[in-house]
Amino acid sequence: MSEIFYQEQTRLALDNFSISGTGMPAGFIHALGALKLACAKANLELGELNKGKANAIVQVSEAIAAGNLDDQFPVDVYQTGSGTSTNMNANEVIATLASKQSGLSVHPNDDVNMGQSSNDVIPSTIHIASMIMLKQQLMPALKQIEADLGARIDELSATVKTGRTHLMDAMPVTFGQELSGWQAQLRLCRQRLEDTCVRLCRLAIGGTAVGTGINTQSNFGALVCKYLSQFLDLPFTVTDNHFAAISSQDTALELSGQLNTLAAALMKISNDLRWMNSGPLAGLGEITLPKLQAGSSIMPGKVNPVIPEAVAMACAQTMGYHSAITVAAQSGNFQLNVMLPLIGQNLLLSQQLLTRSCEHLTRQVITRFTVNKEQVEQVLNKNPILVTALNQRIGYEKGAEIAKKAYDEKRDILDVAKAMTDIDEEELRSLLDPARLV
Repeated sequence: MSEIFYQEQTRLALDNFSISGTGMPAGFIHALGALKLACAKANLELGELNKGKANAIVQVSEAIAAGNLDDQFPVDVYQTGSGTSTNMNANEVIATLASKQSGLSVHPNDDVNMGQSSNDVIPSTIHIASMIMLKQQLMPALKQIEADLGARIDELSATVKTGRTHLMDAMPVTFGQELSGWQAQLRLCRQRLEDTCVRLCRLAIGGTAVGTGINTQSNFGALVCKYLSQFLDLPFTVTDNHFAAISSQDTALELSGQLNTLAAALMKISNDLRWMNSGPLAGLGEITLPKLQAGSSIMPGKVNPVIPEAVAMACAQTMGYHSAITVAAQSGNFQLNVMLPLIGQNLLLSQQLLTRSCEHLTRQVITRFTVNKEQVEQVLNKNPILVTALNQRIGYEKGAEIAKKAYDEKRDILDVAKAMTDIDEEELRSLLDPARLV
C-alpha cells in the first residue's frame, strides 16, 4: 500500500481486530462502493448534498466499485458484528480522496455516510455483492455445465449401461439418462437461486440505525435503489419492512441454503464420476477421465480422479460455510444482526468455490470423459437383474431362482433363462434386450 487514504476510525479497527488477518472479500468492497455512489446521487437529488461534494463522492465510489482501491480496505472480517468498521473504512477513504480531488472538505460521516447507518448499509451490501456474483459468475457457470451435459446426453443417448441402486446391479439405463439426472439437478439448483434473487434484490437501505429511518428522508431508500439499479443493471428495490431487513438475515440464509443444495448436487455428481472411473481393472471402469497428472508419488502409472476430488472438497467447505451462516443468521438481537461480516464473507466464498467447481468439472471432466464401451457391454450382458423383465411372464420367485443361478455360475442371464423357462430364445432375446429395457 503506497499511500493510505483511510483515517482514524480505520486505524483503531486495525488495532482492535487482527483475528484472521483477512479483510472482507473484494466483491463485498466493490458492492459497497456501488452503494455509496448510489447514496450520494440520492442525496444530491434530495437536496441534502451539494453538487460538488456529491460528484466527488460518486467519482471515488466508482473507483472502489471498479476494484481500483482494494488495498485501502484492510479491516479484518472478524470485527464489530454490524460491520461498522468496514463502513467507516469506506467513508474515510471516499472522504479523503473526494476532498483531495475536489478541493472541498468532504466529511466521512456528515457527507459520505449521509442518510445511512452501518446497520442498513452492510445488510444491503451483502445482498448487492451476492447478486453481482450470482449474475456475473455462478449463473453463467451453471448454464455452461447444463449445456455441456446436454451435449453429452445427446451423444450418449443410445449407450446402455448397468444401473445401480445401493451400489448394487440394477436395471439398465443409458448414459444419457444418467447424465440427464445430473443436468436436472443443476437446472433445479439454478432455478432455486433465481427464485431467491427476487428477495435478494430487496435492500435494507433507508432504515438507518434501527429501521425507523431516522436522519434521512422517507424516499431516500427508493432513490438509492433506483441509482444502484442503473449503475449495476440489476433490479434492486427497497424492502417493505426495514425492521426485518436490519434485524434478520433470513434472505442471506435462504441463499446459503440454495448454495448448500448446489454443493450437495455437485458432490453427488463428482462421486458418481469417481465410481464410474474406478479401476481401471479392479473397479467399475465404465468411463475414463482425462489423465491430468501423476496420481501417486510411489506407484508409477497411477491416475486419480483429481478434479472430482477437488470439487468434492470445495462442496464440503461450502457446507461448512452454510453451517456458520446458519448460526450467524439467528444472531439478530432485537433490532440488529451482529454477525454481518461473517455472513457476507461466507456467502461470497461459497459462490466463488461453486462457480470454479462448475467450471473445472465441465471443462476438464464432463466434456472430456470417454466411455469404455467394451467393459460396459460385458458387464451389462451378464447382469442377472435383467430377469426383472420376465416378472410378468414367470413371476418374481422363478425370476429370483434364475438370477441366483446366473450369479452362482457366472453365466449370461439369457442362457440360464433358456434352460429354466419354456420361453423360446427369440422372445427371450427380445425381452432381455438391455436397449429395450431403458
